[in-house]
Amino acid sequence: MLDLSVIKYKDIYCTDESAAIQKDRYEKAVSEFTKAFSGSEPEAVFSAPGRTEVGGNHTDHQHGEVLAASINKDAIAIVAKRDDENINVLADGFGMTNISLSDLGIREEEKCSTASLIRGVVAGLKNGGYTLGGFDAYITSDVLIGAGLSSSAAFETLIGTIVSGLFNDMNIDPVEIAKTGQYAENEYFGKPCGLMDQMACSVGSLVHIDFENPDEPVVEKIDFDFTKAGYVLCITDTKGSHADLTDEYAAVPAEMKKIASLLGHDVLRPVDFEDIIDNIGMLRENAGDRAVLRAIHFVNESLRAQDESEALSDGNLKEFLNLVKQSGDSSFKYLQNVYTNKDVTVQNISLALAVSDTVLGPDEVARVHGGGFAGTIQAFVKKENANRYRKYMDKVFGEGSCEILSIRKYGGIRVL
Repeated sequence: MLDLSVIKYKDIYCTDESAAIQKDRYEKAVSEFTKAFSGSEPEAVFSAPGRTEVGGNHTDHQHGEVLAASINKDAIAIVAKRDDENINVLADGFGMTNISLSDLGIREEEKCSTASLIRGVVAGLKNGGYTLGGFDAYITSDVLIGAGLSSSAAFETLIGTIVSGLFNDMNIDPVEIAKTGQYAENEYFGKPCGLMDQMACSVGSLVHIDFENPDEPVVEKIDFDFTKAGYVLCITDTKGSHADLTDEYAAVPAEMKKIASLLGHDVLRPVDFEDIIDNIGMLRENAGDRAVLRAIHFVNESLRAQDESEALSDGNLKEFLNLVKQSGDSSFKYLQNVYTNKDVTVQNISLALAVSDTVLGPDEVARVHGGGFAGTIQAFVKKENANRYRKYMDKVFGEGSCEILSIRKYGGIRVL
């Protein structure tokens, strides 16, 4: 029987406020597992966090550099092994999914489903030569879907961590779990995402990641404590609709790759600013100005992620905040992922940034977060101003829209 009393919740969830709600949450999850799998005794608990992108907006898919972090919102799984090849997952809000280890091929009818992610992660780990087995799992998550915190990457990481813990003595490297999650999302789920989300969820902590060689990304953990520096991380969900925005998201990497192709490359990583300027006429004629602007954003933003990492490593918070401001400005003006041109009367993120710029002080900063267009903004706010800032954001976008988060030190882990 699982003994939840031995879990050090604050160690995982960072703050007294966040830790206080976990015991009831875990107990409820065990109860739901027992109801769903009446003949199975729960034997393990796993956790995988959501993530926040700190720097490197839309750079990972061009093999650039990013700064990202795991947060104290997570998906947890109550799990028991089975003695057959069946995997049964009851995900809160999504119903039961059943797959067999003997049937791990891609199914077109499963695209964009929970089943596709589970099947894809397990298939990817099988391809990697890892040991597999059947299991029952109840999964619940407070990483909200559509809130820019990568709920799908947390789910993929959780499935990979379960397989690592139950059948591989927790010896599957977090980077391998991340790459398997991306494989599942690209090939099985049908979303052409980069690797940043999965890496941040799986590896944990605050990390600088260089994707120059995406098969072997270089990961550097950054030792900086925003809480000790007197700051909190705020993420505001602007509640914009993501409907009909698939082409907007797809156009960003497509236009960047068009510029790269015109310069003789597959992605923009080998391109620098001088390459763009030396070929500016040809690029504008063949790809258009927006594509050129997005390429310039990438070149500067990838370098900026490196500079942000160095600033935090040096303890230079002032320089870091200045770089975050530059990043937000570049996303708005050059990457152009703050609102869609389909309906300029709706500009949730623009509004959130305008209110933030008015409410925040000169040593605080806000920027678009993640994919953009209709999602979230991120703000680094002084602790004494956090509740005031949250009150303004909630007044504009609804109660609970703004969350005060902490960066947690763990990626995917076995809790019990």
